[in-house]
Amino acid sequence: MPADLAVIGLGHHGLPLAQAATAAGIDTIGYDTDPRPVAELAAGRPPVDGSLTAAEIRRMLSAGFRPATSPAELGRVRTAVICAPTPPGPDGSLDLTAVTDAARALAARLRPHTTVLLESPVPPGTTEGPLRELLETGSGLRAGRDFHLAYSPGRLDPGSRTHGFAGTPKVIGGLTPACTESAAAFYGRLTDKVVRARGPREAETVKLLETNFRHVNIALVNEMAVLCHELGVDLWDVIRCAETKPFGFQAFRPGPGVGGHGAPVDTIGGHRPLRLVELAGQVNERMPQYVVQRCTTLLNEHGKSARGARVLLLGITYKPDLADRQGSPADEIARRLIDLGATVSYHDPLILDWRVRDLPVPRADSLYEAAAHADLTILLQHHRTYDLQGLAVKAQLLLDTRGATPAGAAHRL
Repeated sequence: MPADLAVIGLGHHGLPLAQAATAAGIDTIGYDTDPRPVAELAAGRPPVDGSLTAAEIRRMLSAGFRPATSPAELGRVRTAVICAPTPPGPDGSLDLTAVTDAARALAARLRPHTTVLLESPVPPGTTEGPLRELLETGSGLRAGRDFHLAYSPGRLDPGSRTHGFAGTPKVIGGLTPACTESAAAFYGRLTDKVVRARGPREAETVKLLETNFRHVNIALVNEMAVLCHELGVDLWDVIRCAETKPFGFQAFRPGPGVGGHGAPVDTIGGHRPLRLVELAGQVNERMPQYVVQRCTTLLNEHGKSARGARVLLLGITYKPDLADRQGSPADEIARRLIDLGATVSYHDPLILDWRVRDLPVPRADSLYEAAAHADLTILLQHHRTYDLQGLAVKAQLLLDTRGATPAGAAHRL
């Protein structure tokens, strides 16, 4: 059955796009080569990362959303959006394997007048370079003449109740002005505002800038956290005061590390490296080690050793109130504590099973009881269900890496 839209890749990025399109009345199929998530979605079960609920999936299905693994479905749509993952490769550059596989599958079935959009994070030049070549070679059609081609950076705030799809402007850069307008017509059905870039390279670089902006500023405030601890300065009070400045400042807050799906990119092919981004990555990667150092110091100050200490980790997801562990620093912190001889357990209302080095980590059923029993409790993620005042009273020793507890109630990062 023909459809208006094919979303290629049903991960943390593609599925919310499919949800927004279905809600807007667009006949949508979701294509993925992995049969497991497709089968789960078709059965009405939500993804494990918690990005959508079972009720939301059921509403999508009832509105006509069709998950599919057959590439034949791609030849029957007016618009195709590639949302394939591009994880960091061994050298730190983005791995485009899934994008090229998606392009080949689409190219073999591409029809004239189709609008092809790429939303995956990619190096600037990918859309008008490798992607265009794959699509033209595989289809025999010419981009900009026989079909439209454009890039639009994915802009999602997973789990956010404030920044929904419709309220987040979409940046679009087309291969030609007609390609841009075709993409604008599609996204105009989903969002309140469309921003036209000069071309696909500019749109691709928007994603690069936005991702690196986050990592660089988190690195700065993480460096400030270490410095302020050494100076005996309350960084959280510093941030509270600084964010009252109405211009020239945006508040970021430190943490035990940087998780999420948007990895910093400091090298683009053979071009000069982004040295500031490279340094920011090094700073953020050191934070789990710094947290463990703070733990051992706190234990020593209270007459205890890390070896044999009972340590409870609270909140092991990368983001509060979202069951997504992508890039969470909890894994490295747990590994380092175990290497020091600590006995590690955890509590997270969203994660029922956790394994470190293929070994299960005990999950605490009773939060307060576990905190009272542990020699050290570490708040890694502040889920809204946590009563931190009550927790501070129950815990023998509490290290708050998120600045969520009242001043003086716990040791803060």
